Amino acid sequence: MAGPPRSGAVSARQLAAELVNEVLLNGRSLTAALEAARPNVDHRILADAQDLSYGVMRHLGRLRFFLRRLTDRPLNPPELTGLLLVALYELDGRDTPAYAAVNEAVELASRQYPRAKGFVNAVLRSFMRGRIGLVAAAEQSPEARWNFPPWWINKVRDAYPDGWEAMLTAMNVHPPMTLRVNLRRTTTPAYLDLLKQAGLACRQSGETALILEHPVRVSELPGFAEGLVSVQDLGAQYAAELLDCTDGMRVLDACAAPGGKTAHLLERHPLDLLALDQDAGRLLRVTDTLRRLGLTARVLAADVGRPEAWWDGKPFDRILLDAPCTASGVARRHPDGKWLKRCEDVTALADQQVRLLDAVWPLLGQGGKLLYATCSVFSEENADQVDAFLARHPDARREPISLPDGQAGQLLPNGDHDGFFYASIVKT
Repeated sequence: MAGPPRSGAVSARQLAAELVNEVLLNGRSLTAALEAARPNVDHRILADAQDLSYGVMRHLGRLRFFLRRLTDRPLNPPELTGLLLVALYELDGRDTPAYAAVNEAVELASRQYPRAKGFVNAVLRSFMRGRIGLVAAAEQSPEARWNFPPWWINKVRDAYPDGWEAMLTAMNVHPPMTLRVNLRRTTTPAYLDLLKQAGLACRQSGETALILEHPVRVSELPGFAEGLVSVQDLGAQYAAELLDCTDGMRVLDACAAPGGKTAHLLERHPLDLLALDQDAGRLLRVTDTLRRLGLTARVLAADVGRPEAWWDGKPFDRILLDAPCTASGVARRHPDGKWLKRCEDVTALADQQVRLLDAVWPLLGQGGKLLYATCSVFSEENADQVDAFLARHPDARREPISLPDGQAGQLLPNGDHDGFFYASIVKT
């Protein structure tokens, strides 16, 4: 995008096309692009554009397959990419009347790219005429069928030979919206009553997790602004329990932003907690979250991999290292990530994880516990990483953990939660 759209100056389709272009042409995350647009666009238009752009990213392999079959030359200008992909998404997988999707795409082209007006019209009408054949052909292309890059499909198939198809399918559906009740301000039964009064159906999982039947805006959640509840995936909520804190412990949340796990730890126990993250901008979200929930922690912008610049020399009782990773376990929640990541990024991120693990281990007191966590399903970032760490550190012992439907700490995406990995390591 040349700049954030002005309020009221764009339709949802136009904004969605710009958001898609930000990802595919500029390599920007959808989250960042949406945040840039948010102050300048009506919230209803933004919500519709978000829905469209996320849908395009979830089905991008299929949509790009169609586009390649329908065009015989590179798009000129390249910005037609977003416009055509949004229109194809509406024609292929939405209830939008075909004439509405085609007419607005042609109208947008006539305003923004006048010479391409006829081309856009021809491409979309060709799709409508040949849709049955195109859909059948797409089923023969792994990228188009599964909507993941080929390298990603191969890694999942190699790692999970008995369940890779179901796993890829699960990684493409819309994720559940799960709440975490703040027990410092209310009780789970009391909040269930509030949801019932608001007409919001849910089911409970564990002590504080409530999985909504249908997602809603946070502004529609009773008591959200007052700190009664937060939005956090069930899989992410396991971290606070697994870290096994008790009142008064000295705790390091080593990669804290955006703050969900930080807040959950403090909701469970009063702690001397340091929330650390290298990204000062993202730390603002941690501070905002803590303020909304009525919680307190020390918040510091620093590189956890360089403790000499920030550590005071006092050992921690518990360390949570929610390490940077491919985010392969949350691909359905951030579908742009699977197209922005490359196969070589897995190795680069694994190297970064090694650096962070080795940096925080000396900060843990004897008998203390390190919880290593990722939102990945790739073994290089998870089990392989932990095995290598244990081999480097003879004073480290991995202890067994219990997770519902989790094998050796690995949660796979399903109807209840995203994909996460946890390993609890004790300093002997």
